[in-house]
Amino acid sequence: MADKASPDVPLNRKRFIPLENNPEVMSSLVHNLGLSPKLSFHDVWSIDDPDMLAFVPRPAYALLLIFPVSETYEKFRIQEDKERPEYEGHGSDEEVVWYKQTIGNACGLIGLLHGVSNGEARSHVGQTLTQFPVPDSSLSKLLKDAIPLKPKERAELLYESDDLESAHQSAAVGGDTAAPSADDKVDLHYVCFVKSDKNRLWEMDGRRKGPLDRGELGADEDVLSEKALSLGVKSFLKREEEAGGGELRFSLIVLAPSLD
Repeated sequence: MADKASPDVPLNRKRFIPLENNPEVMSSLVHNLGLSPKLSFHDVWSIDDPDMLAFVPRPAYALLLIFPVSETYEKFRIQEDKERPEYEGHGSDEEVVWYKQTIGNACGLIGLLHGVSNGEARSHVGQTLTQFPVPDSSLSKLLKDAIPLKPKERAELLYESDDLESAHQSAAVGGDTAAPSADDKVDLHYVCFVKSDKNRLWEMDGRRKGPLDRGELGADEDVLSEKALSLGVKSFLKREEEAGGGELRFSLIVLAPSLD
């Protein structure tokens, strides 16, 4: 059970069936909520092989890193967050929209929401294939209501959203494998990297004290650019490898233009 020092959701809070680590499931969820079908999630099979990376549609708007929480990661998180104040950002001047996770097993959902709520991807919320806006889509309404709120109230908005819970439930049972129970303990965690309108790379994690500015990107550099990978994913991988924690398990999924 989560204690005062733990960022994990207490067991007495609402819990969701964990999302399958599957781009089709994730795309279905955000499309049902109101993201334009022009964007979808895709697997990233390699970040070191240029030929494999060339298969990924560009530009890449958000990058999800999925990994088991390790002792190395927790030590780094605790050290980095120790002197950091709790984030209180809100309103139209907020550079990135950050969501604190207060629903159990919802780190996948929080990662997806971070991806579609920020940077260029946000302009595709409430849009159809013909570019006619759908201002009353669930995602459009959620963003409109969430942006003015401080993180605590924003988290409660997500917690109480019936539309969000219903869409998540439908997606969670629609994967290729049998869905686990909402009460199951899942070791996989999702972190999302996004590029803000000010050309900064942000690490978005609902278990942290707030969004983390990882550095500047060029106007033509997306979240799969070499610089973005060095500032984000590769920095994480380097820490894990240097700690010698055994097999390094992780996967990457990107939000980018649809292939259809």
